[in-house]
Amino acid sequence: MAMKTELAPVAARDFQIIEYRGQRVVTTEQLAAGYGTDEVNIRKNLSRNLERFEEGKHYFLLTGSELKGFKNLVPESHLVNKHTSQLILWTERGAARMSKVVDTDQAWGYHEDLVEFYFTQRDAIAAPSTQVALSRKQLALMVIEAEERAEATALENKTLSATVESLEKHFTKGMTIPAFCKGLNGVNVSKMSWWAYERNWLYNAQRDPEKSPKWRVASYARDKYLTEDETQITPHGSDEFTRFTPVLLENGCHRLYQLYMKGELPMKKTWNGEYNHDKALYTPEEK
Repeated sequence: MAMKTELAPVAARDFQIIEYRGQRVVTTEQLAAGYGTDEVNIRKNLSRNLERFEEGKHYFLLTGSELKGFKNLVPESHLVNKHTSQLILWTERGAARMSKVVDTDQAWGYHEDLVEFYFTQRDAIAAPSTQVALSRKQLALMVIEAEERAEATALENKTLSATVESLEKHFTKGMTIPAFCKGLNGVNVSKMSWWAYERNWLYNAQRDPEKSPKWRVASYARDKYLTEDETQITPHGSDEFTRFTPVLLENGCHRLYQLYMKGELPMKKTWNGEYNHDKALYTPEEK
């Protein structure tokens, strides 16, 4: 049985007209009040029946800058709580489908009113509030923001690509993490093994805390960033044993440099603030 909502339903003919991406829409709160349930139940029904609802056809999910733009369009209408981090807007098809999922007499009757007095009345006189629609300017700003994010990603990829070729010249098979980082200006090499331990690249196989660590490659980084060299040691008068040495793969070399450029490696107190490898500063080529 559907839960009752404390919010009194607004007659469909009195709805403030909201148009989004060329379609007339209603909010989850409006649907819940009209269908005799609450917003939580509407959201749960959507979550349980996602295969029946298609975003862009039955509903729109607004977050981030898109939601912020919508809030700016309806600041005085109380349609959107100012603390809302995401908002669902329902199209005519989505409202119809949700009325079947809710399946109450009130839902069926209210949906008929929505169709007759709201969704299909394109020439109806709007309520005192101004009709809401995303302007071309706002849509253009959204496009610009998306393009800026894409450009930032492309620049990061270009920077990484520019360093890869140069780093390959410095990479030698069998290099350890400290050995590679000796060429990174300002890195505190003595802390790199413990840094790799905290990042789950290495684990300490030495159980005695009083003895020096015996570093081994952790499963997370194995064959991704690191591998191990094995050396058979035969001490005079003692049993033979195998020494394991974690060594970098090329991907590990590239990842270390990327984290270095992001300022995520432990640095010396005397570091001069410059990011470079063997005195060669890597920057993307000028267009």
